[in-house]
Amino acid sequence: MALIAYDNVDAAAFRASRHLRDDDLGTWRTAISRYLEPRPGMRLLDLGCGTGSWAHAFRTWWPELGVVAVDPSAAMRERAVFRPVVPGAADDLPLRDGSVDGVWLSTVIHHVPDLPAAAREIRRVLKPGAPVLIRSAFAGRHEAISLFHWFPEAVAVLDRYPSIADVEAAFATAGFTMAGCEPVPQVTAPSVADAAAGLRREAHTPLQLISDEAYAAGVARLNDAARTPSGPVVDALDLLVLR
Repeated sequence: MALIAYDNVDAAAFRASRHLRDDDLGTWRTAISRYLEPRPGMRLLDLGCGTGSWAHAFRTWWPELGVVAVDPSAAMRERAVFRPVVPGAADDLPLRDGSVDGVWLSTVIHHVPDLPAAAREIRRVLKPGAPVLIRSAFAGRHEAISLFHWFPEAVAVLDRYPSIADVEAAFATAGFTMAGCEPVPQVTAPSVADAAAGLRREAHTPLQLISDEAYAAGVARLNDAARTPSGPVVDALDLLVLR
């Protein structure tokens, strides 16, 4: 399911550096609420949940919402802050037909090798009219993500990701249409200095797939920027919603 193999080192780095602080999740809760109205008895699938930060957030925000967390990586499941996390992949979900009221995919769509197959499997487990909510960086949309300012060589990796149009076309084969698409700002780090101190190459697919020389040059740029006092690092990822 992945462009990289999520081993123990990758999973540990992901948990250490990729969880947003609770106070910085408000913009995402607001955006998600425009498309999902949790009610008692509803179930949300967190597909490719990684180390479980979003599943944990959903349970905290909406205790009445049942959250089903699925990830194919044993290393990720073992380090999850949410329990339980069950094994499964986008094209092979351990769920009954029509059993969930929404599907959430956060920074995982580029790891899915067969998007039409995933779309069919997601359609199978979703109730009619329920949303698929995809949080991601998409090909051609790097300008609002600070990582690519410091590591411009990684833009070429991002451009290997699916574009919004690619995802829309793949899901259209299973009868989905776009219900919304918007950039959502988030505080990724309290400052550039904090971003530099917390950077873990293993936690970022684009950084793993550039050369060591390009990575070292980017670290030097980031450390140079960190010497100047700054405010929060604000990035924007896209929320793509399909029904």
